[in-house]
Amino acid sequence: MKNILPSIGILVLVCLLIISIKAFQYYIGPQIVAIDNKIDKRIQQVDDRTSYETQKKVEDTCRAMISNYTSDKLTYEQYKNSQQEKDIDYANAAKIRANRTASTYNNYILENSFIWEGNIPKDINYELQYIE
Repeated sequence: MKNILPSIGILVLVCLLIISIKAFQYYIGPQIVAIDNKIDKRIQQVDDRTSYETQKKVEDTCRAMISNYTSDKLTYEQYKNSQQEKDIDYANAAKIRANRTASTYNNYILENSFIWEGNIPKDINYELQYIE
């Protein structure tokens, strides 16, 4: 009996130690991951800010979206006052596409504005207006 009590005590201590470690990981682990993610995000932003390829990709994407938006806006303006229902439907479809492009573009600019640090190229708008 005397040999069993110390073994049970050691087993209980090991179990308590394992439970304590798991509890610590459960409560502190997410904070450590969050801090690590913030550091990774800052590093990625610095890399993107200094990378010509990233800046070129973002600018090219913006220019393509502006081109699509302008095309759909001009199509809408051309057909919106038509007398034919088919042309009005075509104008409404162009309006929907232009507004969807404007929404996507505005979000894209917000997500990638750190690349220019306030110095957006002149041919890239900071925001595209929605068609009412």
